[in-house]
Amino acid sequence: MTALVTRHDSEGLAILTLNRPEKLNALTVGMFRELRIHVCDLKVDDSIGCVVLRGAGKCFSAGHDLADIAEGEDVPAPGWHSETLRLMEKLPQPVIAAVHGHCYTGALEVALAADFILAADNARFGDTHAKWALAPIWGMSQRLPRRVGIATAKKLMFTAQMINAEEALRICIAEDIFPEDDFVASVERIAREIFANSPFTHTANKRLLEATDARDLDSGLQWEVQKTEGIGPDAQDRIAAFTKS
Repeated sequence: MTALVTRHDSEGLAILTLNRPEKLNALTVGMFRELRIHVCDLKVDDSIGCVVLRGAGKCFSAGHDLADIAEGEDVPAPGWHSETLRLMEKLPQPVIAAVHGHCYTGALEVALAADFILAADNARFGDTHAKWALAPIWGMSQRLPRRVGIATAKKLMFTAQMINAEEALRICIAEDIFPEDDFVASVERIAREIFANSPFTHTANKRLLEATDARDLDSGLQWEVQKTEGIGPDAQDRIAAFTKS
């Protein structure tokens, strides 16, 4: 049976690919189950310094499979999809969502659980929950306003408007745009820049940013000082390599 989410490791990078291209990578319980297995494996894999999540074929993902919703999904537990994305969000490694083509609704919820989104110039984003009389339960109401602000999130959620890559960059859904023809290479270049830096610092920064998000500045500064994780085990080697160069 063909894997619904594949993993390919390349010199410290893990590439996770949503692999249902004939259905535009529409998201099913089976896909989430395989994604969750990969995420749990990555959590304890010290050989991986950066994770890229992408889609096979024409797009990242067209979103939650409406046929599965209509038929009634066999979800392992209430909140299971959201919990799976939270596990990915809390991975010690930086996670990049590499979005080309469609990224709608459930797919956008998946991408927003990455640390940041890189977009191809043909990417399109949107939240269509309101078209189908559905309420978000995978994180849209929490992550989207944290990226774009509550008023812009409301506009996107209420209108079900589709936006292109340039608009996604402008409102801070995406952090950069690359030509479609150069997209894979551009994402890998940034992933390797991340991998070249300290995994200790990446993990510490992720925990620090998570813990202090939305705190007032003074309490955030105190947290940074009091909860510091200090100096990483690779610090002396990195400094020595720099001073000798």
